[in-house]
Amino acid sequence: MITRRGLLKLAGVGFASLAAAVAYPFSEVFARPRITHYRLTPNGWPEGLKLRACVVADIHACEPWMNRRRIEGICNQVQDLKPDIILLLGDYLSGMTLASDPLGPSEWAPVLGGLSAPLGVHAVLGNHDYWEDPAFQQDPTRMPVVLRALDGAGIAVHVNRAVRIEKDGRHFWLAGLGDQMALLPDARQGRSRMRGIDDLQATLADVQDDAPVVLLAHEPDIFHAVDDRVALTLSGHTHGGQINLFGWRPFSASPASARYPAGVYQAGSRHLLVSRGLGCSAIPVRVGNRPELVLLELGNERSS
Repeated sequence: MITRRGLLKLAGVGFASLAAAVAYPFSEVFARPRITHYRLTPNGWPEGLKLRACVVADIHACEPWMNRRRIEGICNQVQDLKPDIILLLGDYLSGMTLASDPLGPSEWAPVLGGLSAPLGVHAVLGNHDYWEDPAFQQDPTRMPVVLRALDGAGIAVHVNRAVRIEKDGRHFWLAGLGDQMALLPDARQGRSRMRGIDDLQATLADVQDDAPVVLLAHEPDIFHAVDDRVALTLSGHTHGGQINLFGWRPFSASPASARYPAGVYQAGSRHLLVSRGLGCSAIPVRVGNRPELVLLELGNERSS
């Protein structure tokens, strides 16, 4: 027979369990980023070239979910990893409907500008960096606000271009693709559907030899279109689905995000690595997708 005291105890346990279940998605949003470590040797990678890269994706700066203090802490984590190169994969602007206050580039760009690595800090932009720039949406020939902020902070931003990166007498090409979802539909601008500003052909035109290409592309959707020159594509955007219940992901941020939600994928000799990223878009909820920083070691056979 259950006593009154026993009923109260059960009710208390039930209430605590319910409160924990309700709070969990928000607590994961605020969790300290996990370091996810991968070791890969891409196709054609120069023998003997060891590269330690830190991949940072989807900051989505805003109050209170990703404020300046939290971004500073994440940057400290990045520096503690002692990478040879730091790669930023876009979506610095909020993208949140439940943010109490958007965090402008003047707040977060100087923090990112404090990052340093021997081979530099390199960035691409994400869809929200264009979507939340009204002037760019009206006139795509204008320089995006985020690009100007990152450039002013001393960060190299690559939009449909590639640069040669050398280490220990060997080299590879680092390419940055323009965003594939940059322009929102707008009848006034003659856009009946979403359009990208990505130009893979122009990006790879900068590649001057047969050294492998590492492609930074905010969305993973381009992966099916790249040829074997692109040994490795690095993407964010997906947030791992943002909600992942034992492999069930009810939302996807783009068509390929459902197919490539997070982790390493291979097609022929080409690899794709998708980061779960750091912040949230639309709603401040993460389930089964703790924020992550990716530590990528190239020139090693094992992956984890």
